[in-house]
Amino acid sequence: MNTTPQIYTTAFAEDVLEGLTAKKKHLSSKYFYDDNGSHIFQQIMKMPEYYPTNCEFEILSEQSEQILERLEFKGKFNIVEFGSGDGTKTKQLLQAFLNKNADFTYMPIDISEEAILILEENILTSLPEIKMQSKIGDYFEVIKDISKENTPNLFLFLGGNIGNYKKEDAFDLLQKFASGMKKGDKLLLGIDLQKSPRIIQKAYDDPHGITKAFNINLLHRINRELDADIDVSQFDFYCHYNPENGEVNSYLYSLAKQRFYSRVLNNSFTFQKDETIWTELSKKYSFIEIEELAEHLDFKVLENFLDSKQYFTDSLWEK
Repeated sequence: MNTTPQIYTTAFAEDVLEGLTAKKKHLSSKYFYDDNGSHIFQQIMKMPEYYPTNCEFEILSEQSEQILERLEFKGKFNIVEFGSGDGTKTKQLLQAFLNKNADFTYMPIDISEEAILILEENILTSLPEIKMQSKIGDYFEVIKDISKENTPNLFLFLGGNIGNYKKEDAFDLLQKFASGMKKGDKLLLGIDLQKSPRIIQKAYDDPHGITKAFNINLLHRINRELDADIDVSQFDFYCHYNPENGEVNSYLYSLAKQRFYSRVLNNSFTFQKDETIWTELSKKYSFIEIEELAEHLDFKVLENFLDSKQYFTDSLWEK
């Protein structure tokens, strides 16, 4: 009988193997969101220190009518959303547009059918009158089809998610969005702004230990899904905000020299004391950087809609 452990080639397994054998160890932040990670993130969003969610909710609750006016669309249009989550914030915008009798079709895109079904239930329960055409698949394949139609589009990329991409990756992502947009289409982009370093530091290294648990959950996920024997008590969490470049970088780090084994990967991983695993980037932008990014992509910034504290913006761009 062959007793060699079976090596699975899921994206998670491949990325963990690559990340933990690299010279500078890293794990992708996209793997934070298993069921337990998503539950912890809900706790993060409720923390008084974590401002981005409330700030964007305020913008969309209080300024969606102004956003609609600034679109200057005549007649029918589509609202195409990338990564809508449960739609809680987006509902504020959709409700305001419906109240103004805007003639639009909401088109959320997600590669996960389950995520779309949850979103549909959430949106349609609150807004039964909305016209909704969900799209399941790769963002960029879907928008190619949408762009073939004459109907103008408002593309949504909310939540400050652009901040999770390095500069060159953010440019590449937005370039792909732009390639699926027609002249006159608009993009509403959620962007976290540079502000007091102390406010940002507390938001990403909270005194309650919730963000630490969010990061440590990555190790629990490796243990569970990749049949590993990580002693999670031998890791801690650290993050650092650099006000010079606007970057928050988050890390797990090893409290001792140690080794663990994954049966699924059939591999052992060695850590030196204080060796780090980079887990997340969260970039904060200045207004100058927003203008430069838009200009570089041949967009025009129409308006930056701000919360009352001016911590966050939903920036409206035109193609």
